[in-house]
Amino acid sequence: MPATVIIPARFASKRFPGKPLAPLLGKPMIQHVYQQALEAKMTSEVWVATDDSRIAEVVRDFGGRVILTSTQHNSGTDRVFEAAQNLESDLVLNLQGDEPLIVPEQLDQVIKALEEDPKADIATLRVATRDLDEILSPNCVKVVVDHHQYALYFSRAPIPFYRVYWDSKAPETEWPDTWGTAWIHIGLYGFRRAAIDMISSFSASPWEEAEQLEQLRFLYWGCKIRVVETNHKTFGVDIPEDLRRAEQALIDGMAGDGHLTSSARGLIQEEQ
Repeated sequence: MPATVIIPARFASKRFPGKPLAPLLGKPMIQHVYQQALEAKMTSEVWVATDDSRIAEVVRDFGGRVILTSTQHNSGTDRVFEAAQNLESDLVLNLQGDEPLIVPEQLDQVIKALEEDPKADIATLRVATRDLDEILSPNCVKVVVDHHQYALYFSRAPIPFYRVYWDSKAPETEWPDTWGTAWIHIGLYGFRRAAIDMISSFSASPWEEAEQLEQLRFLYWGCKIRVVETNHKTFGVDIPEDLRRAEQALIDGMAGDGHLTSSARGLIQEEQ
C-alpha cells in the first residue's frame, strides 16, 4: 500500500531559526531530507508542509512539492495533519525536516509495519544503544515497549532505569548484555488515515506537557503505537552544532551503520 510522505518545516525554530534552509554541503537541509524520502520503495509521493514562503520557494526551486499550512500549529504533527486533509493516501508518513540522514529503508519499514499489523494506529522506529551519553541526554528520546512491540512510554529520561547497575556505579563495559541497553526513538511516524482523524480531536496530555513529546498525547488517549527495530542509527539536526556532525556523515558517504545516502552518492559522482 503506497504511502504519502509529508515533511513539516517551519522557519521560526527557537533553538535554530531557519533550520530547514541551513546549508548542508551546498544544499538546504530540507532538500537532503526530501531526496532521501523519494528513494523509499513504498512511498507514492513526497510533500513539504510549511507556513513560510521562504521555505516554499526553496522547495519549489529544487523541484519539490509544497502544501502551505496555517501559522498557528504547535507541532509538526499538527502541520502534517492539516496537509493530509488535501491528500487521499490511506497511509501518511511524518518525516521531520531536520533528518537529512534518514535511510529510505526506514520509511519502508514503517509502512510495512502498518500493512502487517492492522491493530496498530501508528508505527515508528527505535534503535539500540549502550552509549551512556545518549542514555542520559534529554535530546535522545528513549522508548520502552511491551512484548507485542507496542510502545509503553517515551521519555527524555533514562528508561528503563537499571537501578542495580546505577547504584553500583559499575563501568558500562561490565554490564551484562541483558542490562544497560536503552532504545532510542527515531522520530519518523506512520499514521493510518483513521488515526489522523482521531488524533486531530485529542487535547494535550499531562505527559506531553511535562516531557514536551507529542507522541505521549497519542499514548495517553489510547493509540497503539507499533515500534519497529532498525539497525540504522541516524540522528537529526537539533541545534547549529549538529550540522557539523551531519556534514561529516555525508562526507564519509554513510548514514547510520553504513548506508550510502543519495546525497553522498551525488557528491561521489560529482568528484568522478
